[in-house]
Amino acid sequence: MTDARTAEADPSWDGLRGHDLYAACMHAAKAGDRSAMNRLVKELTPLVWQVARGNGLDRHTAEDVVQTVWLALFRNLERIEDPKALAKWLITTARRESRTVAERLNRPVPLTDELAENMPSSQPEPEAEAVRADRDRRIWEAFRRLPDRCQELIRLTVLAGRAEYGLVADVLRMPRGSVGPTRGRCLRRLREALDATEGTADA
Repeated sequence: MTDARTAEADPSWDGLRGHDLYAACMHAAKAGDRSAMNRLVKELTPLVWQVARGNGLDRHTAEDVVQTVWLALFRNLERIEDPKALAKWLITTARRESRTVAERLNRPVPLTDELAENMPSSQPEPEAEAVRADRDRRIWEAFRRLPDRCQELIRLTVLAGRAEYGLVADVLRMPRGSVGPTRGRCLRRLREALDATEGTADA
C-alpha cells in the first residue's frame, strides 16, 4: 500500500519536460496508467486547441475537434513509437480534422429565391475585396519564397503562441531559446520578400 501511494505521489515523469516527459507518460499510458494520459492531455491540449482555432473554427467547434483528436490518439497510441513524434502527430491530426470540419461547415446551403432576395449581403465592396485579395496573394507569394523551415516555424508559432514555444522547439527539434530569435529572422525575411513582391508589382 505504501509503495502504491508513493508511486502515485511521485510518478516516473515527475520533474521531466519536453520529449522526456512525453516518453515517460506515453510508456505509462500504454501500460494503462490513466494519470499519465491525463498529464499528456494537460500538457498538449493548448497546442491542439490553438491549431483548431488557427484554422478559423469557433470556440465550440474547436472544443469538438480537440476531443476528436485526443480520442484518435487513444486509439492509435500503440502505433506511436517515438515520443518525439507525438506533438507533430497531434498537430497534423488537428489540422486535418479542423479542415474537414471547416469544409463541412462552409458547404453552401441551398436557398429559396425568396430567402436569397431578402438576405442582406455580408460580402465586402468589390473594390475592398480586390485590394484584400491582392494583398493576400502577395503575402502568400512572399511566404512561399521562404525556406521550408522558416515556413513551418512561422506556422507553428502563429498557431501555438509565445506561451507554447517549448512545444514548438520540441516539434522542430531546436533549442527553446532559439525559437524567438529564429522566428524574428524568418519574419524579417518575409517582410523583405513581401517588399520585393510589392516593388515588382509597382514597377
